[in-house]
Amino acid sequence: MLRTCLTLGILWLAGFVWFIQDARKAPAPATVCDGIVALTGGEQRVDTAIALLRGGYGHLLLISGVGPHVTLQNLLRGQQSSGSSALAGRITLGRRATSTIGNAHETAQWAQDNHLHRLLIVTSGYHIRRAILEIHRVAPDLALVSSPVVPLALQAPLSRRTVLLMFREYNKLLGAGLCAITGLPDGRDGLGGM
Repeated sequence: MLRTCLTLGILWLAGFVWFIQDARKAPAPATVCDGIVALTGGEQRVDTAIALLRGGYGHLLLISGVGPHVTLQNLLRGQQSSGSSALAGRITLGRRATSTIGNAHETAQWAQDNHLHRLLIVTSGYHIRRAILEIHRVAPDLALVSSPVVPLALQAPLSRRTVLLMFREYNKLLGAGLCAITGLPDGRDGLGGM
């Protein structure tokens, strides 16, 4: 029993070290897809997704998990002014998602409504694998391409706060993976009633 616990502990620790390295690595160049999805909740995600839309990496953009008082004008304010009005017509603000599972359901519905088959997913490097896993569980026919953002906190030497964040996110990824392997339903938690 002790040997089993020790082995599991070593595997967990090795996985955690890999997870931190994976979350901090520089993203590969973006790939052109039908649409782009930005999952809110971290720095640089929305700005990166809007820049990708502007660069032609997708025709439409869903920003999933937007708060009730946030407007498109607020989000475009930090962008270059030229062409922002043309971009506005290609951006959908998803306001129902309150969790990663909610993001997955919101993304699947948006893709279906817009007849999209290949999506570029933009979120933090520590969140990208779980986001892809949850979206794939809800919409297995969608082709998903990751476009992780490396937050400033992960570009600097790791602080105690950052390590705790990574600890929580790694365990959430393990939980999502366990649910996917066991076939447990994802439920519809994380969707608000808008």
